[in-house]
Amino acid sequence: MQGKRGIEKQLFQLPDFIAATGIEKIRQAYIEKEDSKKLKQKQRERMQPKMGKMDIDYQVLHDAFFKYQTKPKLTTLGDLYHEGKEFEVKLREMKPGILSQELKEALGMPEGAPPPWLINMQRYGPPPSYPQLKIAGLNAPIPPGASFGYQPGGWGKPPVDEYGRPLYGDVFGVHQAEPITYEEEPVDKSKHWGDLEEEEEEEEEEEEEMDEEELEDGIESVDSLSSTPTGVETPDVIDLRKQQRKEPEKPLYQVLEEKEERIAPGTLLGTTHTYVLGATDKTGAKRVDLLRGQKSDKVDITLRPEELEALDDVTLAAKYEEAREEEKMRNQREDFSDMVAEAEKKRKRKMQEKEGKSKKQKDFKF
Repeated sequence: MQGKRGIEKQLFQLPDFIAATGIEKIRQAYIEKEDSKKLKQKQRERMQPKMGKMDIDYQVLHDAFFKYQTKPKLTTLGDLYHEGKEFEVKLREMKPGILSQELKEALGMPEGAPPPWLINMQRYGPPPSYPQLKIAGLNAPIPPGASFGYQPGGWGKPPVDEYGRPLYGDVFGVHQAEPITYEEEPVDKSKHWGDLEEEEEEEEEEEEEMDEEELEDGIESVDSLSSTPTGVETPDVIDLRKQQRKEPEKPLYQVLEEKEERIAPGTLLGTTHTYVLGATDKTGAKRVDLLRGQKSDKVDITLRPEELEALDDVTLAAKYEEAREEEKMRNQREDFSDMVAEAEKKRKRKMQEKEGKSKKQKDFKF
């Protein structure tokens, strides 16, 4: 809409089928009569209105809308409407290079006269936007009866090179292309389009006879070739189906042997019965026992430097046994006394720090 700012908006006009009823003239006369009235008359009519002031035949209005109504100009599907779109010139009806009669009258061109821009085109060349456009006097011959020159009604000077050859096209009409004529194929007008062609019965019978003869020849050739080799017996029945693999049937479930057990004292989650598993579980249990047997107990031994001089196997074994016993005792019962004592010390230290801070705050005065 920014490009439409300078365009003056046209006044609304009634459609032709409504204007033909004369309603516009009647309304105009009524408006002029109202304007000539005084203020007191207008106020009186406002308080006591009268009907039927516009004398018009309603049959005329009925015929205008139901008989003579015309279809308005509509936009195409998907086209965006904007204000003033109906007043725009449709460029689809215009073709470049073809001047309408209205344009010729507006430019003041008499019949057979060249357009006013032909001289500039002969000087600067044809428009680059339309390379295939044929313009008389530039790249096409001038109409019959016209002549080149700069006199009134003259078609200027044709653009040629130093040898007199035209620059942009056949401006003199020397190389005129012959019209292409297409030879029409003969058409049988006795038949109508869409009619089914009649099938010839004789050709079908001949084709059937040929097919029967070929079939008999083929059967004879197969019989001659179907002789079995010597020493090979033909089986009575030939099974062409694929043999399916027979897999051993696996049991769907297995009942395990139940075994009663006693709950040992001190156990949290005990069971009164267990189940005896198969051979696979025994091998798994043996594997677990082997792994447990391979596990080595690591024991840390602390030695002083002076003990290393008099160290032998007996003292080393004694140190090992002593450290092992200490490890067992530590695992059996953990001693939390050190942890409790350390936590108590931290708690007392925090209490003392809080008391010290509170005393300092009390002693300080402004």
